Amino acid sequence: MSQFFTIYPKNINMRLIHQAVAIIKEGGIVVYPTDSCYALGCHLDDKAALTRIRQIRGLDDQHQMTLMCRDLSEIASYARVDNVQFRLLKANTPGSYTFILEATREVPKRLQHPKRSTIGIRVPDHPVALALLEELGEPMCSSTLILPDDPGPLNDAELIRELLEKKVDAVIDGGGAGQDFTTVIDLTGEVPVLLRQGKGDVAPFGIEKT
Repeated sequence: MSQFFTIYPKNINMRLIHQAVAIIKEGGIVVYPTDSCYALGCHLDDKAALTRIRQIRGLDDQHQMTLMCRDLSEIASYARVDNVQFRLLKANTPGSYTFILEATREVPKRLQHPKRSTIGIRVPDHPVALALLEELGEPMCSSTLILPDDPGPLNDAELIRELLEKKVDAVIDGGGAGQDFTTVIDLTGEVPVLLRQGKGDVAPFGIEKT
């Protein structure tokens, strides 16, 4: 049976944040709100928890996961970023974007793209997500909470608990988090490439809206 925490974005209860982070560190999976939608999170180095997330999502081993980071300095430890990429990241984080970047050796192989050695990087613009990351003190392995065959992400924390209470270890109710995907942009080439249009505006990257 999963635990259920109500954490208001405008009045963060750090005691509950601490409890949620303890669950993550002990190998648990936590559902938490972001600026685009709810997401599944686990410890960066926990292979078993990652496998469980893949099972919940119905994903195979080829699906590239995302690292949720607190800020730009944390990104630099897990992704190779040149001056051009840094300026783009600085101007557009935090926000509803997932950036594909070349992974450093700090990123476990199982989280990288199997052929390209890349990783998805994201800095969320949501108080609860950022509080979790600050308390954790390192990036969190994360994936959008969308169930197999569903058209979009789940948004109702009570419904999430009902559906996943035996599959996750905690659900954080942070209110309505939206039902939008992040915009996914590949920054590994000479110019940014749009991989998925989502909530984040593509104009700052010189990409025309689709």
